Amino acid sequence: MALLEVRDLHVGVEDREILRGLDLAINAGEVHAIMGPNGSGKSTLSHVIAGKPGYEVTGGQILFRGENLLEMEANERAAKGVFLAFQYPVEIPGVTTTNFLRTALNTQRKARAQQEFSTPEFLKKVREVAKSLNISQDMLKRGVNVGFSGGEKKRNEILQMALFEPSLCILDEIDSGLDIDALRIAADGVNALRSPERAMVVITHYQRLLNYIVPDVVHVMSKGRVVKSGCKELALELEACGYAQFEDAA
Repeated sequence: MALLEVRDLHVGVEDREILRGLDLAINAGEVHAIMGPNGSGKSTLSHVIAGKPGYEVTGGQILFRGENLLEMEANERAAKGVFLAFQYPVEIPGVTTTNFLRTALNTQRKARAQQEFSTPEFLKKVREVAKSLNISQDMLKRGVNVGFSGGEKKRNEILQMALFEPSLCILDEIDSGLDIDALRIAADGVNALRSPERAMVVITHYQRLLNYIVPDVVHVMSKGRVVKSGCKELALELEACGYAQFEDAA
């Protein structure tokens, strides 16, 4: 059984159909890259899997370990092990990063019937993980993403991913707005979390990210469907020839 299985998914927003019968299967231990032009439905797919409101699912299924995610609220999906790293992480003034992380982590642990971390236990853990991602203690004391650079925001997303230990990590254009140094640091954090029990979905426009996070499978989306899947060389083909060749297939 695949860890994640998307079957004939149809999704619309305000009477406009965006996903048109999308199929996708991802096994534990695999890294899948999803590429495609603007408007092809890549981010919509990630948001619907994670449970972001505002989308109308008009057909199909999303199964996670055999359970129907569409019957769960977003917090239930997170507790099951689904994590979405946003392309544009939001700022939360007045809430320190440390307090946000502790509350979110303990809420998830409670939902999973695990013992919650005491404050000293949590602080020890978060400092260890932050150090491995080159995140300063000063960042942990600041408001969530407030005044953070693009690279700091993405590292903060990866810090959350490392702490929450999800089974499915969806990375929605984490390379957006990053210079090469910040991209390398973010990619190193992602690669450190690769594991036989964890699957990752990397959504990107550009092949350059896949030089750092090497995928097992590459999918091309066009007009709301996956129109071609292949090995990592498919990303190089897209870089050379563009997406126009797949419009007829869509």
